[in-house]
Amino acid sequence: MKLHSKLAVLLAFMLGFALAATAQQITKEELIFLTPEWKGERFGDGRPKVPGSILERMKGVTLEEAWAVLKGENFKYQYAENWQTINPDSVLVGRAVTAVFVPGRPDIHRVIDERGHKEDGRVKSQNAWTIDLLQKGDVYVVDQFGAHVDGPTIGDNLGNSIYAKTGNGIVYDGAIRDIDGLKEIGGFTSFFRSYHPSHHLNDPNGALNTTLVGINTPTRIGMATVMPGDVVLGRDGGVIFIPPHLAEKVVKTSEIVRLRDMFGHQRLREQKYTPGQIDSRWSDEIEKDFSEWLNAHIDALPVPKEQIKELLKTRTW
Repeated sequence: MKLHSKLAVLLAFMLGFALAATAQQITKEELIFLTPEWKGERFGDGRPKVPGSILERMKGVTLEEAWAVLKGENFKYQYAENWQTINPDSVLVGRAVTAVFVPGRPDIHRVIDERGHKEDGRVKSQNAWTIDLLQKGDVYVVDQFGAHVDGPTIGDNLGNSIYAKTGNGIVYDGAIRDIDGLKEIGGFTSFFRSYHPSHHLNDPNGALNTTLVGINTPTRIGMATVMPGDVVLGRDGGVIFIPPHLAEKVVKTSEIVRLRDMFGHQRLREQKYTPGQIDSRWSDEIEKDFSEWLNAHIDALPVPKEQIKELLKTRTW
């Protein structure tokens, strides 16, 4: 068989596998298989369940801190940029629930609709199916292929439903509508590509703009790969998707950096040390001063007291 024929067969096989895997909600077994590093609790469908305490602490993490940890672990494609935002001064944190749409195709759309309604017991149109699965602390992450005119599947009605279920906003790689209504939802901190006043058309026997091909499957958002259960951290115009097994490391690293920065800035203002001393590897004298500073301010620092005590246990000065 010629090389190009072999490639064609391989591509056809991969496409067939992708459609088989994504034209439905991913199975629990497949989701566990695709998240092998996570050893903690899971939801009933197999999605990793990062503890709420980690999510709460994640709200203080910067994009730079998270990115540095992920890069150090060789996770290079977890950050997506160039967003428009709702509540740009707030932070979005939660567990990813993913949905993948493709440009509408009636034959695929029709059979997915039939199976969803008859076999899976789903109701309403496809753009509501994933939303029905959302729980508190989730973030709805949608690959809407950048759809703009006649593309929006989310407006203020679905936005209110999403917020009621999750207490969060969305990461939506496409256009939204009803933006004034969405802004009225107080905590609906969201990241989206564009705004358009039109709405998606969802009649497989007539006009059709989007077809849902994946629920909780591996998803591409910009240049980032997103898995269900990833911790979403959206702030300062960017979004980073943190693999669940690295979430605690990201939080702990951020807290240490934050404490060292607070100490260093204070000592610089006091002119106790020079910028050169603070910017370089700290001497034993400065490290000892830092430990004493942590003990003296343990009740006033923006890091849980238990975490500071844990940090102090590992220090020998």
